[in-house]
Amino acid sequence: MSLLELIERADERALAASAVACLDRCLPLLAGPDGPEPLRPLWASCEDGREWAIRLAAVRTAMDDEAVSDGPAARVRAMLGAAPSDFDPAPLREWADACSLVALEIHGRFDAPDGEVPQDAADLLKAARGGGADGVGPLVAGELERQVRILEILAETAGTAGSGAGVRKALDLSVEGRRVLRAVMSRRARIRG
Repeated sequence: MSLLELIERADERALAASAVACLDRCLPLLAGPDGPEPLRPLWASCEDGREWAIRLAAVRTAMDDEAVSDGPAARVRAMLGAAPSDFDPAPLREWADACSLVALEIHGRFDAPDGEVPQDAADLLKAARGGGADGVGPLVAGELERQVRILEILAETAGTAGSGAGVRKALDLSVEGRRVLRAVMSRRARIRG
């Protein structure tokens, strides 16, 4: 099943966790290689939406203290700002879809040796999200795979006693993806330095 189909079929729990995971994997852009994990409180609300709006407001406040001037980092912050306060499927689906695309675009920037996104990048990402990953770089392919796997895990555990375990597995996959992006950022910094 394609990423877009999985997003379309996901419940609010999966949509919230999927979107938070996308932003979580892009955190090295905001917090640096060894920065804090400001989205952690939102993960706790993904299971059932309890205190979602309160935790979202707290995370936004915490993130306001981060200095952001970089284009990709500003986009991650903007996506957090666009998060719906209502834990309902329709607004969460729109947000999850947007977060998915932003995460893929950011990974695409790091696939490009000079950081410049190719002109056909939007078409490649659209095709990749629809099920055809030909032509995308290794970071985008890995990010796409993580997004699909997270939604599959959350769909498999929906409405079961293991639904909390599904969110924890999604968090684990996200942490793995964050490590990948941090490693790429560190390698680029060493090359430039």
